[in-house]
Amino acid sequence: MPSPAEEKLLSTRWLLKVAVIFWGGFLVMVATRHSFHRLANLLVLLLISIFLSLAIEPGVNKLQARGWRRGRATITILLSVIVGAIALVSLFVTLVATQIVDLLRNSEEYVNETVDFINRNFNANINPQEVNDSITDPNGPVQRFINSQQDKVVSVSVQALGVLLQIFSVLLFTFYFVADGPRWRRAICSRLPAERQVRVLEVWEIAVTKTGGYLYSRALLALASSFFHWIAFQAIGTPAPIAMAIWVGLVSQFMPVVGTYVAGVLPLVLSFIEEPSSAIFVVVFIIVYQQIENYFVSPRITARTMDLHPALAFGSAIAGAALLGALGALLALPGAAMVQAIASQRGSRHDVVDSPLTTSQQPRRKRKRRRQAAG
Repeated sequence: MPSPAEEKLLSTRWLLKVAVIFWGGFLVMVATRHSFHRLANLLVLLLISIFLSLAIEPGVNKLQARGWRRGRATITILLSVIVGAIALVSLFVTLVATQIVDLLRNSEEYVNETVDFINRNFNANINPQEVNDSITDPNGPVQRFINSQQDKVVSVSVQALGVLLQIFSVLLFTFYFVADGPRWRRAICSRLPAERQVRVLEVWEIAVTKTGGYLYSRALLALASSFFHWIAFQAIGTPAPIAMAIWVGLVSQFMPVVGTYVAGVLPLVLSFIEEPSSAIFVVVFIIVYQQIENYFVSPRITARTMDLHPALAFGSAIAGAALLGALGALLALPGAAMVQAIASQRGSRHDVVDSPLTTSQQPRRKRKRRRQAAG
């Protein structure tokens, strides 16, 4: 039996160890939290680069199989993405600038037409001259807002330079992730036994194939949506039909569930300004095309890639937005597709017993025909 002095010494040592562990863990937690906040921007850039590298690697692998060098194939695809993005941004910047100039030049005419439409269809009694006077009044809310935005030109320019630097960083990381992909994978696998190497490479291949396939299928759906919306907007007379069609096509495919209706707000507003009655046709076409796409176009294009259930896509987008804002909502879709693909490939599968809870109810016509055939 230890003596009281020895017990006191052991108790003191134990308390000292507990205190060291507690305060050491606390300091590590504080340092980790501080480092994470400092490096959060870098981690987001790396996350974007990883998803972009997974998306373009299938194309790089195909070019490499045709005899291209991996670095040159990566640069070619990245340059194609950059050129497409610049063309798209330039198109929308030109559209916005043109619409602003046209709106300022013909603001009185647009106000008169809009007020006349509201008075005629909603039994209102708005004086268009009063509305025009409030817009042109130097002390009015519209002019005060315009004047307040002029002081933000410098800050917006600085933010634009910061965004360009971040884009350059993403492209640089993406290039190294893809061009040196085999070297990265070899370095990781060299630390693992043979059995785990096979599993890691299988998961990596699934992630590359499914993430790239999901994004490519979204791009094809966006192309189809843009084409049909361009035809409709051209026929309706929507301003800048090409730009509006591309806008609806992209937003509708990369924003889950509500993307089509969110994207439809911009062409709806422009159509309403140009001709209020044509806005109704814009709404009708967008709703009809959404149903056609859900039942006929989307299942055919996504059959060979990876289709996300609307509930899973919507939930992942909400989670991504809560973590990283709008960017997180966009990255959540390919992330959810990748996780779903990996999960679907793992584990064993068993036959499901027959039960009303696991069987979709057949339409009444089919059930009636089967009963007649059985009779």
